[in-house]
Amino acid sequence: MQDQQINLDLALVKTYAPQLLFDRLEPFFPVRVGVTIFEQDGPSLSFRRMISFESDARIEKVIEYAIYWDYDIEHLYELEHVWIYVGRDGSVVNCECSFHGKYFKGLLKDRSNVSDNNPTQVKLYAQPGKHAFSPLLAMLELVPNLHTCTYETAGSAGLLVPDMLRDKMTTDKETNLLVERYLQTFRFRPTMEFIEYAWDESVFVSLAELLLEIPQRVNHELNEMKKYFGIHE
Repeated sequence: MQDQQINLDLALVKTYAPQLLFDRLEPFFPVRVGVTIFEQDGPSLSFRRMISFESDARIEKVIEYAIYWDYDIEHLYELEHVWIYVGRDGSVVNCECSFHGKYFKGLLKDRSNVSDNNPTQVKLYAQPGKHAFSPLLAMLELVPNLHTCTYETAGSAGLLVPDMLRDKMTTDKETNLLVERYLQTFRFRPTMEFIEYAWDESVFVSLAELLLEIPQRVNHELNEMKKYFGIHE
């Protein structure tokens, strides 16, 4: 694993970047993707899991996409993950994707979410407003608060502060209320009609660069909220 991987192989990263599908009314899209390329077993630095090559001898490398949004419909700060297992022949051997702090298989058994025309990109649905990933639309429809989290509880979680950034980010009641008030302005009802998302290569950076940038982005967004509401300090 290359922890300080500043010079990314953009061609490789773009080739295997997942094909994400977003709800037609989705208000938020990825702003950065922190990429780590594993060439041997090791821990993810942004998700509580180990990356292992033992399950399949065909695996040559694993590309971890730590996908960052400024916002989830319920909070400021949003990080989801996709792991692409690349075979020695260049094929996609496996895919895993995050789902509300856990992760599931992202590649269907019949490989029907990988097209013949684009065999290196796995298609994944993003939960409207929340961005948990699934290869099956039906799985998203089982989420109990699918339609209420984007409206009734928009902004209710305030600013999320992950353990890995607690030395650089803090929150309080005032901040959380500000975030909630702001995200209420983005409330929507999911249509469950999905549109393919096109990546801009400028979003791909190393994970180290992403983790340095996130606190800056959070502070910027908080300042923008204050301007939006005419709050002067």
